[in-house]
Amino acid sequence: MEKKREILEEQIKQALTSTFKVISNHIAENSKNKDSKIKILDLSEIKDLKSKNDYIKLRANTDSKALKLRFSDNAIFIKNQPKNPALSKIYELSEKIRCEMLGSNMLSGIKKNLENNYYQKINNKKYKDINTKKEVNVLDAFELYMMEKFFKLNLSEISIKVLGYWKKDFDKNFNNHLNYLIENFENQENYNSKFSQLLEKMDIFENDQNQEINQSQDNQNQSNNDTSKDEENNNKQSSQEKPSEDQLSVETDYDVNQFRMEEDTEQSDNSGESLERVTQKLNINKKNIEYKVFTSKFDEIAKAENLEKEEEILRLRKNLDQQLINFQDLVTKLANKLQRQLLAIQNRSWEYDLEEGLLDSSKLTRIIIDPRNSLSFKKEKEFEFKDTIVTLLIDNSGSMRGRPITIAALCADILSRTLERCNVKVEILGFTTKNWKGGESREEWNKNGKPQYPGRLNDLRHIIYKSADSNWRQSKKNLGLMLKEGLLKENIDGEAILWAFNRLKKRKEERKILMVISDGAPVDDSTLSVNSGDFLEKHLKKVVKNIQDNKDFEILAIGIGHDVSRYYKKAIKITDVQELGDVMIKQLSQLFDNKTKKTYH
Repeated sequence: MEKKREILEEQIKQALTSTFKVISNHIAENSKNKDSKIKILDLSEIKDLKSKNDYIKLRANTDSKALKLRFSDNAIFIKNQPKNPALSKIYELSEKIRCEMLGSNMLSGIKKNLENNYYQKINNKKYKDINTKKEVNVLDAFELYMMEKFFKLNLSEISIKVLGYWKKDFDKNFNNHLNYLIENFENQENYNSKFSQLLEKMDIFENDQNQEINQSQDNQNQSNNDTSKDEENNNKQSSQEKPSEDQLSVETDYDVNQFRMEEDTEQSDNSGESLERVTQKLNINKKNIEYKVFTSKFDEIAKAENLEKEEEILRLRKNLDQQLINFQDLVTKLANKLQRQLLAIQNRSWEYDLEEGLLDSSKLTRIIIDPRNSLSFKKEKEFEFKDTIVTLLIDNSGSMRGRPITIAALCADILSRTLERCNVKVEILGFTTKNWKGGESREEWNKNGKPQYPGRLNDLRHIIYKSADSNWRQSKKNLGLMLKEGLLKENIDGEAILWAFNRLKKRKEERKILMVISDGAPVDDSTLSVNSGDFLEKHLKKVVKNIQDNKDFEILAIGIGHDVSRYYKKAIKITDVQELGDVMIKQLSQLFDNKTKKTYH
C-alpha cells in the first residue's frame, strides 16, 4: 500500500509540475534555466496531503507561483519597494494578488482554484477566538480586504468581523484608488509604484507601530502553530497512519484529473478503486505518443466576414483605423521603405551588349584597341515578384488580447498593402479554437468514457481574413475582427501551420513564404489536461522542422513579446509597431534579395 501511495504522489507531482510549466509559460527552456524555474516549485506538501482541502491549497499555491513567474518582473518589483521594511510583506502580498488576478482573467480554471483556496482561508476557524484589534494580524486583515475588493469574494461572518477592525484604516488610503489599481493590473510599473506610495502614507505603518505589526506577525505564527497542533491531534485521534492511495484519490481526483479545467466532475464512492483507474484519471504520464486528434468533425474553417454581422465588422475596422492614426506617419514611412527596397531588388539585374541604353564602361577598352568595334550598351532588367506569395499566419489566442493582437493586425494591414504594390500575393490567416474548455470535442470524449490520452481535444477555428487572390481593399474590413475579444481563445499552433502550409502547396507561385506571428508556446487547456504537458509543443516543433527541411518553402516567425526561436530557425522577437515594421522589412528584403542572388549571380 505504501508503494502504491508513493506512485500516486509521484503522479500528482508530475501533474502539478506540468501545470506549473504551462501556466508560467516556461514549457520549453534550456536545461539550465528549466532547473532554476522548477526550484521555485516546492511540492514537499504532497507527502502530507490528507484531504481535498489540502489539495486545493497546494493547487492554488502552485498556480500562484506560476503566475508570479509569468507576470512579475523582479526588477520592477524591487525598484518600487517601500522604504519602510515593515511594509515589505504587504507589498509582496499586493504583487501576488496582482498576478493572481491576471491569471484569473486568463483562465477560469485558475480563478476557481484560487477562489476555492481563499474561501478556505475566509472560513478558517482560527479567527473565531479573536476579540480585539491587537489580536488581528495586519497581513491577514489586508488579504481579506483584497479578497473582497479585487476578487469580489463574499466574506464569512467571522472574517467580516476580523476585517472590521482594520477596514476603516484601509479604506481611508485605498478606497479612492482601487479603480486605478484594477485598471493597471497589466502595467506592473504603475501598479507597484502606486501601491508602494499608498502604503507609505498609511498612518498605521508609522515607525512607532512597527513593533506592534511585528508582534502581530508573531501572534499569527503562534496561532498557525497552535492550529497545526490541533489538527495534528485530531488526525492522531482518527488514524495513526497517512490515508491510503485510494482514499487520497477519492478526495483529490476531481481536480487532479482536470488540471485547471472548470467543469462538472464525478467523484468516486468506491474506496477500493484500482490504481490503474486512478492513473487513468490522473492521465499525466509523459509518454512519447504520436500527435493525434480525438475528433475533427467540430472543427471550422471560416471566412472572417461570416463570423460577425456586417455592422460589427465595420465597427471593429473603424477601431483599427483609429489605432492606425497614431502610427500614420510610421505606416507611410514603413510602406514606402519596404516598397523602395523591394523595387530596388527587382531592378538589380542587367542586360548587356545592347544597341541602346546606358554606356557599358567595362567594354570601352575594346574601342580603344580596335576603333571598328561598336559601342556597347546595357540596360537594367526588371525582375518582378509575380511568382511570389506570402502567407501571414496570426495567433488569435486569448493571450494575444490587447496590444499584441492590435500590433498583429496593424502588421497585416501594412504588409498586405505594401506587398500588393510590388505584385506580391498576400494571404492573411488566423487560428484559435471555438471554445475555452474543449467544446463539443470534449463533450464527445466524456460521452465515450474519457479514453486515456485522447490527443487534441478542442474544436479548431481557422480564419481566412484575406485570401491570396483578393486585394487589400476587398478584405481590409476583415482585419478589424482580430480586435474582437470574444474571438480570441486557445492556440494549437502545429495544426494551424499545417493548414496554412497545405494552402500554400496548392498555389502555382514559385516562391512560397510563410510568416507566423505569435506570442509564445501553444496552449490549449482542454488538450493539455489529458495529455502530456509538452504534447502540443512537440507537434509544433515537428511540423516546423518538416517545413524548414522542404526547400520549396520558407518559414519565419515573429514573436510578439516572446522569444519563439526554440521553435523556428528564423525567428525574431519584437515588442512594438516600430520594431515590427523594421523587422519585417529587413526579413522580407533579405529573403527576396537572396532569391535574386541565387537567380542571377
